[in-house]
Amino acid sequence: MGLFDKLGGSLAQGVMGNMNEVSVDELTKDYGSYLMNEETIQLGFRLIRDVVLFTDKRIIDFDKQGATGQKMRVDSINLSSIIHVSAETSGFGMDDSEINLTYISSPYYRASGGVTVSEKTFEFPKKYNIQPLYKRLQEIAYENHENLNK
Repeated sequence: MGLFDKLGGSLAQGVMGNMNEVSVDELTKDYGSYLMNEETIQLGFRLIRDVVLFTDKRIIDFDKQGATGQKMRVDSINLSSIIHVSAETSGFGMDDSEINLTYISSPYYRASGGVTVSEKTFEFPKKYNIQPLYKRLQEIAYENHENLNK
C-alpha cells in the first residue's frame, strides 16, 4: 500500500490543535503541484487550513498564514534526514497524541564541525492510532542512524 499504511477525524479536533486525515486523492488534487517528479503522497492530514503530507520521499508541511490564507509557508523534511522519533500517546481526558521528529537540518549529514538538528511535533486526535505511523517513522530513523554510522 506504499511507504505508510493507511492509518483513522472534525472541526472541533482542528480547533483543539489536532490533525485530521484527508484522502490521498484530495491531497494530490490540491497539493500535487508541490511534489517532485515521481514522488507520491502516502498519507496526509489537515489542521483547519494547514496541511501535512507524508510522501515516499519527505514530509511536507504547509502553513497557511494571514486572514485569507493566501500566503503559505512550505517546509520539507527529507525522510533520509530523520534521526530520532518519539511518541506520546493520549491519556485520560482531553489529552491528544504526538509524534516528535528530530532530523538533520544542515546540508551535510557528516560535517566535520558537527551537524545541525531540528525538531518538529505533530499532534493527532485522541482517537487516532499513531502506533503504525510511529513504527514506520522509527524504522526510517533507525535505518538512517545505521547508514550514518557505517
